[in-house]
Amino acid sequence: MTMRRASTLASSVLSNTLANAHGGVGASTVHHRLLQVVLFCSSSTTNSYTHRPWFSPFFSSSSSGSARGVCLGVAGALASVATAASLSQSVYAKEPLPSEVVPKDVILYQYEACPFCNKVKAFLDYYDIPYRVVEVNPISKKEIKWSDYKKVPILMVDGEQLVDSSAIIDRLTAKLLPEKSINSVSDKDEEKKWRGWVDNHLVHVLSPNIYRNTSEALESFDYITKQGNFSFSQKITVKYAGAAAMYFVSKNLKKKYNITDERAALYEAAETWVNALNGREFLGGSKPNLADLAVYGVLRPIRYLTSGKDMVENTRIGDWYTRMEKLVGESSRIKV
Repeated sequence: MTMRRASTLASSVLSNTLANAHGGVGASTVHHRLLQVVLFCSSSTTNSYTHRPWFSPFFSSSSSGSARGVCLGVAGALASVATAASLSQSVYAKEPLPSEVVPKDVILYQYEACPFCNKVKAFLDYYDIPYRVVEVNPISKKEIKWSDYKKVPILMVDGEQLVDSSAIIDRLTAKLLPEKSINSVSDKDEEKKWRGWVDNHLVHVLSPNIYRNTSEALESFDYITKQGNFSFSQKITVKYAGAAAMYFVSKNLKKKYNITDERAALYEAAETWVNALNGREFLGGSKPNLADLAVYGVLRPIRYLTSGKDMVENTRIGDWYTRMEKLVGESSRIKV
């Protein structure tokens, strides 16, 4: 009887956890029945089925007290696993929008490696908003000749043109996430402060790092030309001429923003962000806020370049970045 109670308890806890993870009562019922099959196997006698725990043979020769102890131990272990899984789901759950508010037609005009474009994509990906991408040729810009605004990102949302990454995100938040306005003033002030830090400081540290020397400049432009909208001849020209040009531009940027050691500045920025988290999983607490998405967005293009690898290896930002990477997950970009 004790073994049956313990097994039933474990079955109930695990089935409820699985239901929460998959989001439905139907899932709970199915998983509960499956777990009962796992925890109790049926053995046929003459005219009936006897339900015996699958683990009973392992302690059939033990005393009844030992058997009860083992059974309760198994149930306790399963319950602990289920609790941990449930906590993990609550911390790392995405925030999909109700289907009725999701825009029908979203088009992003972008450069693949642009940090500001990647800020917008991080928002769209996190909230599972499907979008199409138009890669703008940075030389001709023919893809945005129709617009008076000649920079990227440009986001078209059901025919409405939105420009400037932070303004785009503010507009989408107000339109699609009105409940965000009920956050406390202190939370909103902190979020605003760090979003401003991304735009006014973090992004300016990136270029001197990814174009720090000729090899890293070539590495960066190899990525840019592979992802960008270039003809074959343009790819060759842009890769080598662009890398050489940006190598020298990055030196001017260092002077402009008073950067003496670009790697030290990148590491300092990463540590500044980790300190801002103050032990929290995300700046937003148990879930990312707009500042988390902004930092993740601008760092995403460099993460697997030499500069990004160095940043993760030499600072404490790696754990937070990994959490964000797992949580944002696959892009909601529509493949064409």
